[in-house]
Amino acid sequence: MAKKIKTKLKLQLSAGKANPAPPVGTALGPHGINIAEFCKQFNDKTKEMTGDVVPAEITIFEDRSFSFILKTSPASALLRKAAGIEKGSADPLKTKVGKVTKADVRAIAEKKMPDLNANDLDAAEKIIRGTARSMGIEVID
Repeated sequence: MAKKIKTKLKLQLSAGKANPAPPVGTALGPHGINIAEFCKQFNDKTKEMTGDVVPAEITIFEDRSFSFILKTSPASALLRKAAGIEKGSADPLKTKVGKVTKADVRAIAEKKMPDLNANDLDAAEKIIRGTARSMGIEVID
């Protein structure tokens, strides 16, 4: 028999660095699940992705047990890493803050493909290009 779902949460945490302090503790504490156990499992699953931001979709059941699914890093985080910048532009139309190549965009699109709402790689690349444009990052040939 399937367990009854109490709630679903989404958190974005640094890979391998989850700890019971906020935001983890404040998000999971009210639902009564074992925060230390979640942190241990999350850190074990993400230890090879250190340095990346990893979204987790946590399903909490009525009996206070939980399961979670890891997603791919946000496109903006991957673009910032590829361009070597700290953050996107405050005014992306006038101020460009970095550059990425078409190959970088393709690699990011391939990595993000399972989580994107795209039918093929070309559509996924368009989504990534749009994110880059809105961050003030130029895509060069």
